[in-house]
Amino acid sequence: MKKTVDVSIPLGPVHPCWKEPVRLKCETAGERVLRTEVELGYMKKGIERIMRGRPWQEVMFLAERVCGICSVIHNMVFIEAMEEISDIAVPPRAAYLRVVANELDRIASHILANFSYCYTIEHETLAMYLLNTRETVLDNLERLTGSRINTAYMIPGGVRFDLLPEDAAAMLADLSKVEEEMQRHTRIFETGPLIALRSKGIGVMNHEEAIRSHTVGPTARASGVVCDLRLRHPTYRELGFTQVTRTEGDNFARVMVRFQEVFQSIDLIRKCIETLPDGPVRGGGFCKAGETSYAGEAPRGELTYSIKTDDYGRVVDIAIRTPSIMNIEACVHAMIPDATSIADVTATFISSDPCVACNER
Repeated sequence: MKKTVDVSIPLGPVHPCWKEPVRLKCETAGERVLRTEVELGYMKKGIERIMRGRPWQEVMFLAERVCGICSVIHNMVFIEAMEEISDIAVPPRAAYLRVVANELDRIASHILANFSYCYTIEHETLAMYLLNTRETVLDNLERLTGSRINTAYMIPGGVRFDLLPEDAAAMLADLSKVEEEMQRHTRIFETGPLIALRSKGIGVMNHEEAIRSHTVGPTARASGVVCDLRLRHPTYRELGFTQVTRTEGDNFARVMVRFQEVFQSIDLIRKCIETLPDGPVRGGGFCKAGETSYAGEAPRGELTYSIKTDDYGRVVDIAIRTPSIMNIEACVHAMIPDATSIADVTATFISSDPCVACNER
């Protein structure tokens, strides 16, 4: 009888499906994947070390360069941490505009994550549709902040720019267009037989495994975990925010959670614009000495900044915990093992929306 030889198959660090360099080492028996290890360290940037000893005005710009896909939330969490240290209040109008910027960034991030997944399972038509829709979202982020990627929109005590009435009207019109397109894209994903074969029942991580792995963000919520930090944010609570969850815990559920959150983000932006309070967008204040650990909900999950500052507002020490490190570990130890085919490894890995730039800051 012919004996099946166990093989170690490396994927990466350079792979057509990876947005960034990372290496997966898969141990297989025939086509079945027995275990997987992840190997990081191909793009270390050293941003945390560069931040130390610099004034907050410089660190603010460095923070949003930790990740270009979700730069707004890095800016927001750092600034809100500085506000907590310094007891700086934010005007209501500025708080609502922060939500608008953050949710536009979340939509752009989720669409890019779902594009990557569709491209990985070779549904290139839907992938290109999603990228095209994302351009409209980035145009509106530029309309609000002046930039499509690195915005530096939040500052201590408020935001840089107000939203003009004509820009608000144009944004609402564009969001209606995005919503209509995303409904079509979601329907294609939900009903496509190829997508179902490559996604449903693949990379399953149940509720208990998700909690044990400390998974966060849409990856955790696809397994039924309640973990969205927006539930605790005062502005989001005021807007009536509720969390999106599913229970399947597979590749299909993780992508669908992001689709559902896109529509939720559109509703939040509409509510902000339609009920935007009057008043200033800057409250003023000075950054002081202190220490805090502050977390916010990034598109991929919990993002935490632990900061210590001196009397001049300089960052004496800083540590950033990004969501992807937990999700990548959960993926390689809970989702990929026992995959029926090596072809499912790339799709499952991408379904967790890994960000290597965040990990290797």
